Amino acid sequence: MSEQRQATIAGIAQRILVVRGRRVMLDSDLAALYGVETKRLNEQVKRNRRRFPSDFMFELNAMEIESLRSQIATLKISRGKHRKYSPVAFTEHGALMLASALNSARAIEVSILIVKAFVHMRGYLRSRAELAARIDELERKLAGHDSRIAGILDAIRRLAIGPLETSRPIGFTADLK
Repeated sequence: MSEQRQATIAGIAQRILVVRGRRVMLDSDLAALYGVETKRLNEQVKRNRRRFPSDFMFELNAMEIESLRSQIATLKISRGKHRKYSPVAFTEHGALMLASALNSARAIEVSILIVKAFVHMRGYLRSRAELAARIDELERKLAGHDSRIAGILDAIRRLAIGPLETSRPIGFTADLK
């Protein structure tokens, strides 16, 4: 796979958010990827409502919108840039269903990249979970070694301080007085 394609997949993966415990992409991000306006994308969803059950897409509530607004720039400052409607979040299946609803060559290409991005994200999350499990296992194994390690460190500190009593130097010493 080319480096440019890998970068594209990584860019798409960065747009995948976790909302309500599900990995989703916002309608505005998908519209940008598919090369259509968000309004047009949502119109196609409304026209093909039967293709988008609740486990494929859902509208964000006020608290989720505010949370996203603080995390990413979903609201532009200039006049006329505010959204009238709540953003819609599409799961992996919903994002793929959009390709069939939009029915264009670009939609097919982008849907393939979106699938690869979701797979990439799944692998990343799985590797993080495996790493966390390994760290937990290591902590359990080392739990009994804490006192031994503390004893070793204490002995090293005592050696670093040096002998407490000053003794006569070893070897020949000449008084130069």
